[in-house]
Amino acid sequence: MNYIENSDNLTLTSGKFKNVIPSKNLPFKKAMLLNSSLIGFFSELDLENKITGVSSPEYIFSEKIHQLINENKILNIGNEQKYDIEKILSNKPDVIFTNYVPNFANTYEVLKNNGIELIFLDDFMEQNPLEKSKYLLLFGKLFGKEKEAEKAYQNIEDNYKKIQALSKNSKSNSLVLCNEMYGSQWFLPGGNSFVAKLINDADGNYILKDNKESTSVPLSFEEVFIKSKQANFWINISPHKNRKELLTLNPNYSKMDVFNSGKLYMINNREKDQANDYFESGVVRCDVVLRDYFKIFHPEDVTFQSEPLVYLKELK
Repeated sequence: MNYIENSDNLTLTSGKFKNVIPSKNLPFKKAMLLNSSLIGFFSELDLENKITGVSSPEYIFSEKIHQLINENKILNIGNEQKYDIEKILSNKPDVIFTNYVPNFANTYEVLKNNGIELIFLDDFMEQNPLEKSKYLLLFGKLFGKEKEAEKAYQNIEDNYKKIQALSKNSKSNSLVLCNEMYGSQWFLPGGNSFVAKLINDADGNYILKDNKESTSVPLSFEEVFIKSKQANFWINISPHKNRKELLTLNPNYSKMDVFNSGKLYMINNREKDQANDYFESGVVRCDVVLRDYFKIFHPEDVTFQSEPLVYLKELK
């Protein structure tokens, strides 16, 4: 994602999409979001009041957004199956942010023909945590909050690099396993993925760190069992009441040393019903996510001792 500005226009390029936005149309006043992964950026910049519509609000964690929905200031405009075009058009947003979904090509045409700026972002493809946080600068630019955005991003980057530096000097020894089985496959984050980068930056030794994929890698239980023989941390497990409940899903876990004697962590410390803040503010505040992983992999380091885990929670 990048943008270039001259006196007349702001030209934004994201993947294969390009928007030429007349400067007179900026800053935007009314925005709709067709994917909740962008909510965190708006929250970080106090831009919630610029949002007039969201899809699938049940997946949104932000209390402020829910409050605005209850006050009818933000509309529920449908979900990934079907958007409420009438509702969108009668609200007349300046801009709609979404990922490009080919099935909705006709819907996009209708919206564009009604003079709505449609911006397709490929933020979900960005595997570098700081580069993803950097989208703050784009939203700052589009909504007239450049100074706030630069300050927020600077803070995140400084924190992140400080933790990275601490990690490099640490002596602890971690081998890290991630995710869990679904059906007969264990989907592990690829070695070039967002999560693998965070583990590495927190000086965790990830079992697939030499893998070159940025998407998830399906492995069998046996393959993971062999690779994670020495693992002492198992992270990003979905929510369970206790370890016993994890076993009811897959009794094979009991054969793993990491299950029996390692530390297990779920990503549900900030979760409400179907909404999980790890995927909302955590996308923007990669520094806080990194701090969680750092605290987990380096229990001997007292730097952040007084600060509790934010997104992760131990499974006992």
